[in-house]
Amino acid sequence: MQSHRPDAPPALTMQVAEVEGSTPRLILPVLVFAQFLALSLWFSGSSVVPALREAWGLRPQESGMLLSFVNAGFICGTLLMALSNLADRFSASRVFLSSTVIGAAANIAFARSGGLEVGLFWRFITGLALAGIYPVGMKLVVSWFPTKAGSALGWLVGALTLGSASPYLVAAAGPAVPWRGLLSIVSVMAIVAGVLVAWVGNGPHIPPARRIALGMLFKVFKVPGYRGAALGYFGHMWELYAVWALFPLLAGAAWEALGAATPARLSLSAFLLIGVGGVGCVIGGVISRRWGSIPVAAVSLAVSGLLCLVTPWIFAVSPLLYLASLMVWGFFVVADSPQFSALSSRNCPAEYVATALTVQNGLGFALTIVSIEMVTRYFPLWGPSVSWLLLPGPILGVFAFLAPGHRTLMRDR
Repeated sequence: MQSHRPDAPPALTMQVAEVEGSTPRLILPVLVFAQFLALSLWFSGSSVVPALREAWGLRPQESGMLLSFVNAGFICGTLLMALSNLADRFSASRVFLSSTVIGAAANIAFARSGGLEVGLFWRFITGLALAGIYPVGMKLVVSWFPTKAGSALGWLVGALTLGSASPYLVAAAGPAVPWRGLLSIVSVMAIVAGVLVAWVGNGPHIPPARRIALGMLFKVFKVPGYRGAALGYFGHMWELYAVWALFPLLAGAAWEALGAATPARLSLSAFLLIGVGGVGCVIGGVISRRWGSIPVAAVSLAVSGLLCLVTPWIFAVSPLLYLASLMVWGFFVVADSPQFSALSSRNCPAEYVATALTVQNGLGFALTIVSIEMVTRYFPLWGPSVSWLLLPGPILGVFAFLAPGHRTLMRDR
């Protein structure tokens, strides 16, 4: 079967679309559900922070390290994956299954750790494993739905967004399940995800790479269309995770100004502000089917950047209106993410899709470490105005993404 390529002629694209149309409808829901189950590993440590404060004597300033070490492991893992072309040279579904088993084992080991030092090591290993789950899951979706990548990835990133918000829902509900039991459940969920993906298998539209291409880590950036999508994604990532880290603090400031702050209300607000982004991903994906990924990504990034600028002034006018504006921000701040990934997958060498997406993810997450550190450090001094530190990401991302040399050569459909 012929493969889907960025430079494919119209006749070949139509042929791929016809074959794609015969794909069982169950494939996408299974992949999305499996990604949601597997990515629960990412934030499982954050969901048990209240229990760890009692069990390990965890201090507030140490709780953020649980997520930071996962992100550091993910960055290192994406570098290894990109250098080895692992998910392009071997079966992506088997790489996904192996990664879920490793991640589940590391999560159980974390639950059995006696303190923070050992626990952070296992959180790092979990991050390494996630490098074989998140970008590989995106490759699997593209391999099944190349002409519907923007829409299909909208569902996939929506699942990631809900997974990111889930610890706050757990915190709002209270300690219903012992923390070690909760981590064990998450580990079982991850293994179930791996089995489901192994059952679905690899899509027919992306061929395997025939050899290791160590230089592919850099060669993909020579393709203007891929480079433009990646630069837009980097601007998006400078903002995204820092905003997610800020949402509990910003919501807390608003509720305190209203004289109605409670722990449960703050946790539920954070869940809603992050979780609404899942809706944004899905709706953006649906719109991309009609208008393409470029307009959806550009509008989402521009609106999100505008909210970076104006929300501090809205806070000064009305804390209640400020909370409403944060909901709008939460909707748009992640809606562009699946579209950038879809564009990158369409504009890179077909046999190295996983490598290209992994490189993009790894560099993007590396930026988040800097932006999260900046906004959390300066929030006590600046309050809601700290969002202005994030403004360079959307501004530079929009200009780089829409530069004529990138946009005119970018394959959108």
